Amino acid sequence: MLDVVALSALTAFLTAVGNGAAGEMGKQLLLSTGVLARRATGRETPLPASREGWEALAGQVHARLGDDRRQAAEWALLLRSLPGDAAALATGGGLPPASRHFTDRKDVVRQLRREVTRPAAGRPRVAQLYGPPGIGTTAVALHLGAACHDRFPDGQFYVDLRDDAGELGPAPAAVLLRLLRQMGVEADRIPPTEAAREQLYRRLVSGRRAMVVIDHASSVAQVRRLIPSTPEVFLLVVVSGRPFLLESEPVAVHPLTGRYSLEMMRKVAGRDRITRARAQIPHVLAHCAGNAFALKATAMRLLAGDEELDLPDPAADAPESHPVRDTARAGCRRVRPGTARLCRLTALGGWPSVSARLAAAAAGVSEEEAAHMLAEAADAQLLESLPDDRYRFRPEVGRYLADTAGPEHGIAECSAAVARTLDALLNRALHAAHAALPQSWRTEPAPAQGEAYADEAAGVAVLAAEAGNLVRAVSVAREYEHIDTALRLGRALWPLQLKAGHWDEVLPALRIAARCADEHQPGSRTAGALHFQLGHCLGELGRPEEADREADSAVRAEREAGHLRGEASSVELRGLLSLHRWLYGSAYERFVEAEHIYGRIPAGQEGADDLPRAYALARRHQGRALRGMGRLDESRRLLEGATEFFAGRGEAYNQARALTDLAETLHDAGENPEALTRISEAERLLTPAAAPHLGYLAALRLRCGIPA
Repeated sequence: MLDVVALSALTAFLTAVGNGAAGEMGKQLLLSTGVLARRATGRETPLPASREGWEALAGQVHARLGDDRRQAAEWALLLRSLPGDAAALATGGGLPPASRHFTDRKDVVRQLRREVTRPAAGRPRVAQLYGPPGIGTTAVALHLGAACHDRFPDGQFYVDLRDDAGELGPAPAAVLLRLLRQMGVEADRIPPTEAAREQLYRRLVSGRRAMVVIDHASSVAQVRRLIPSTPEVFLLVVVSGRPFLLESEPVAVHPLTGRYSLEMMRKVAGRDRITRARAQIPHVLAHCAGNAFALKATAMRLLAGDEELDLPDPAADAPESHPVRDTARAGCRRVRPGTARLCRLTALGGWPSVSARLAAAAAGVSEEEAAHMLAEAADAQLLESLPDDRYRFRPEVGRYLADTAGPEHGIAECSAAVARTLDALLNRALHAAHAALPQSWRTEPAPAQGEAYADEAAGVAVLAAEAGNLVRAVSVAREYEHIDTALRLGRALWPLQLKAGHWDEVLPALRIAARCADEHQPGSRTAGALHFQLGHCLGELGRPEEADREADSAVRAEREAGHLRGEASSVELRGLLSLHRWLYGSAYERFVEAEHIYGRIPAGQEGADDLPRAYALARRHQGRALRGMGRLDESRRLLEGATEFFAGRGEAYNQARALTDLAETLHDAGENPEALTRISEAERLLTPAAAPHLGYLAALRLRCGIPA
């Protein structure tokens, strides 16, 4: 039997399960693995926190399997139940299209090609492409990808970090998350921790020929874990500004020379238009200073029929002159005053994307007017178009517009614009959150004004589409001292955590909101709710120590506020955090404590009507913890009660979850015929959309077939 469960396979399985408990069924597998580890070792074994710990546990378990054929067979089937991932690498959507107007850069492309084609000689293929804003670094990366497409038959993968809502750009774990999504890994297969995501990334690209482009990187930490260890994977990091201290081939993108600047303008505007504007060309070339964005924007004006370009004199404005900012200044003069005002006021928030709804709020105009103004601004190169009728500012253009908003419109108007935008985002978020979780006490009632959403799916979809702006809004609200708005926005993110798994995205906003609550509303329900959300988020991301601290803070705040339901729920969170670390005794104590706190809620008080359901959930968790402790009769009794309650309420999803827990307990007790009956009942309740759950039940069915 030792040949069936090799030590190396057992070690790899335990490490993968411990680092990658993604999704609810990932946690279920983690819990079952802990129960089997306890049975094999004869004692409670806390979840290891390091690779060395996992290796030691694997050795202890493996040493006992030779004398127990049933346990060895169970472990063998458990190992097979872990989904594989190597086949998940998709060729992806490839890179965005290269520019038709790409000009020159022969030396730059040649240098990059050398890095792509050189003998590996044990050195990873990494290049860092850098240059000032607007110089054309992204265009070079996309041109190289198109030119070298055949060298990478296993795919080209592109991640653009410029639109992240965080103040410092996405965290390294979030970068890995985006890349894995591009590589075709389904959401419920992406592990929560940074280390496990890196391991998955390396398994996916091992032995492959692929190109990875990370655009608009802002720190070396974002890309260090992506340096390939396989010789035929090429990593290209694109930086707007100075290069990082990264082990890579640094490749600078310099301004185009006068000759190639003129050639690029001819490609964009046509030779005839450039010829007709020849008197202005020397001034244009001096103004653009070889900056690709400025050259293209100016050529687009000629293409649109502008005969007088009215460009600033770089010599007269030398201290503040910059080609991109000067181009934005020219764009503001080109559009109507109302459009320029809308752009300046909208840019104040630094929003990842701009819709007509958001711009209308910023400028105080109708959505129809805002839509026309946004289209006009995009024609003037002040904005770039995105899918779904959205736009975005180039970073340097957005900074110029925000910097000039105050001098042009005054502090009062700028502050009012930000306030209107925050109010609009909050209204949209509250309506969406209520639609997504209409029965939850953790979401506010929908406002009387604004657009309501039809159902839970619509609410979650709106929150997901607006997630970047909502996360950014928490930071903006704090900066402008709209503290109540910051706190309410943070709480409105709860459905994104609970139902959409956007933990990486919402984490920065929750940290800000919880800190604001401690500073301005300590010991309040709001502080408790935000610390609960933050603890939940950190737990899902595999950061148990931080999650414990936040859960403790939630308990203290709710207790100080006298909010029994919030206190009980926060204690329950502490129990779940312990359960997922195989601390079954501690988890059971927390779940019992939560039930006692629920019991102190008097009739008629907030939360009293929900007590039967709260008790059922608490007892289900108690049953799961008791299973881990080996107290199977007690576990069975509690899980049967929870199953009956959810069946009586018509909650098919929760009934299926409780049935799965009950089947596991019955299997552990050796009552496999009864366990198989419960599995069948759970399968009938689940829809095809619950594929991970159905897959887990199929694997459990096989384990139930092991002879005693």
